[in-house]
Amino acid sequence: MKLRKAVWEDALAVEALYREAQEFLRHNGVDQWQDGYPNGETFQADVAQGMSWVAEEEGAVVATAYLGVGREPTYRTIYQGAWAAQPEEYAFLHRIAVAGSCKGKGVPGLFFRQLEEEARQRGLTVLRGDTHRDNKVMQRVMEKNGLEYRGIIYLEDGGERLAYEKLLK
Repeated sequence: MKLRKAVWEDALAVEALYREAQEFLRHNGVDQWQDGYPNGETFQADVAQGMSWVAEEEGAVVATAYLGVGREPTYRTIYQGAWAAQPEEYAFLHRIAVAGSCKGKGVPGLFFRQLEEEARQRGLTVLRGDTHRDNKVMQRVMEKNGLEYRGIIYLEDGGERLAYEKLLK
């Protein structure tokens, strides 16, 4: 399996991954991504920013994630906890979706390692991410990849998310 930056031609595969993830979350009672987000427009914007990545296995796109660098506006204020560090910029992960055929193969770890590499190349010392309170799978993924729960953040639409952070050495 290899990671690479996403290109426009990956749109259909990534949209299919988003739909599969939306169905998985719905089936598991998680009220996340149930309003048509993320979608093709989201993917196009992510590619335009150069932040969209995909994992390929035998030439097929089997996972996607947004690997951001900078500042995430919704992370400005954290409730019922605190960030461990207050850097000017940091790396963050959003919109990870993995094909059912690849679940259990450690694919999210590939994205987190790439995010960490991106952060180190830029001299950044912090990784962040967030997930829905009911998304136990992603909570385990965050913890397995060294991120620690820090508190609660709120999305622009008011949705509550659990916030995670990892300090790089």
